[in-house]
Amino acid sequence: MSTTELFVAPDGDDSAPGTLEQPFATLGRARDAARALTGEITVRLRAGTHRPAGPLELTGADSGRGGRRVVYQPYGYGTAEQEEAVISGGRLVAGWRERDGVWLADVGDLDTRQLYVDGRRAERAGIEGLPGRVAMTETGYTTDSTAPLAWRSPGDVEFVHRGVYPWTEARCGVAEVSADGEGAAITMARPAFGRALDLYNSTWEGQTSRGPGLPTRIENDASFLTEPGTFVLDRSRPGHHVLHYLPRPGEHPERTRVVAPVLEVLLHATGVSDVTFRGLTFADATWLRPSGPEGFLHYHGSGFYLGGPVLTVSLGEDVGSVTVPGESATIPACLVLEDVSGVRIEDCRFTRLGATGLAVSGGADITVRGCDFDTLSAGALVVDGSRSVLVEDNRVHHIGLEFSGSPGMALTGTTGCTIAHNHVSDVPHCGIVAGPGQGTRILHNLTTNTMQVLADGGGVYLSGPQGDSHDTGAVIRGNVIEDTRTPYNFGLYTDYGAAWVTVAENIVVRADSTAVLHVSPPLDNVVYRGNFWDADPIGADAPPSGVAYEDNTTFTGGNEPAAAAAIRARAGLRSPRPPRTPATDLQSAFL
Repeated sequence: MSTTELFVAPDGDDSAPGTLEQPFATLGRARDAARALTGEITVRLRAGTHRPAGPLELTGADSGRGGRRVVYQPYGYGTAEQEEAVISGGRLVAGWRERDGVWLADVGDLDTRQLYVDGRRAERAGIEGLPGRVAMTETGYTTDSTAPLAWRSPGDVEFVHRGVYPWTEARCGVAEVSADGEGAAITMARPAFGRALDLYNSTWEGQTSRGPGLPTRIENDASFLTEPGTFVLDRSRPGHHVLHYLPRPGEHPERTRVVAPVLEVLLHATGVSDVTFRGLTFADATWLRPSGPEGFLHYHGSGFYLGGPVLTVSLGEDVGSVTVPGESATIPACLVLEDVSGVRIEDCRFTRLGATGLAVSGGADITVRGCDFDTLSAGALVVDGSRSVLVEDNRVHHIGLEFSGSPGMALTGTTGCTIAHNHVSDVPHCGIVAGPGQGTRILHNLTTNTMQVLADGGGVYLSGPQGDSHDTGAVIRGNVIEDTRTPYNFGLYTDYGAAWVTVAENIVVRADSTAVLHVSPPLDNVVYRGNFWDADPIGADAPPSGVAYEDNTTFTGGNEPAAAAAIRARAGLRSPRPPRTPATDLQSAFL
């Protein structure tokens, strides 16, 4: 069978033949050329930053042929001469001018929620909370402080509500600010604020709350620019947006490379089979919906509220209740695989992305292996409704930088999917999550420093029915879960009616609680066997009827039993490698 190579270079020409000497300029042109070929096809990307005008769209016409594969990879892949090829959805920002120490650039209709300066993630400028004596109203807030009257572009200001529920963080925009007696009235954007009043209602041990409450942080106004390395996008004049950036010491507008993500999707593959991406870096994409009037009404994990029915869920007679969405949407991804088969994503890097890194929806026989996910606004990977997906040997760190409820990796509605030998670290909520499914395997992973921001989650979290027998159910085996940070967490957490689950031979240390056996709805046909932890799970002294608690070992003083050494040795990456340097200021990553 014939083998064909096509070449793409940032300085290429789409009218060229796509050879090594005369490469194409764009991946779209290489894709079109590949459609006309038979045999094995390899698209080789030369070094540099490839900036497509839109997402690379793949359909069934781009599938492998005759058992062969179509491969996209950098030039020299797998050799010492491998080049670094970056597929970027960003736009270089130039034409800076200085005013009072702040850089300003006229950027036309550019819209973004992120900015990267010499590869480092700049934070949006913000303040902690609303000043003065504040009250929430049906339309927004009042305060006896006049400080909001000095906001320069109130319609761009965004309120962050961290901990509406312990696992929830919402974002709502401001519509306008007006004088109110000796203070100010803040009118919030609709429909977001009205929906927030409907969605967030709870009772807890006799205390009742309604709505999102007071903001914990307020972002994106030029008056907030006090911390070097922060930015603001002023959109008060449609089509004449102005980017403000307060530089760090040593930065100079003529020597500093500033990139604003503008594309929301870099790759969208639908109905494709037998295609491989390997060795590539995907970077610089955004997600703009939270900046609009609908805001971001987060509920749990990667889910958020779009409006519609709200349900009341009891947390137990003596505890209380919460209202939850009748239906929810999922944070989108910057790379999307939809109803694909035989697709491989290997040795790639996902970085500087404004939503989830990679989403897999439907399809079967998909592998995500050896990839790095870092500096992401949401989670690394979401798999929904797929079969036989293997996620192994990936490193996930410093994700959820903007949407703090995002898990590192998440499965829901899947069949026969495996998450194995990954290392998930430095995340704001859960490390690995599995919702209802069948035949899920979570094996030999290492999670460290999870649950750094929000509460009520774990290093590994599983909920709902997982099959109809232990043969078809879920297995959580051989994982090491360390340093689950916030108060009110459970390092290894089977929750909300989990059924047909085997939890065996895991290690859990330095969590607020190692595990919990009494949840609502109750656990059913759940086995905890042969685990090692430094504190008894809650309820281990009297396991409920749906839980078998057998041959587990609780050790004290940090003296891990010798029998646990083999578990620890097998957990995490099978090919250890140092983490990529995250493109963020670690001191402010979770502010």
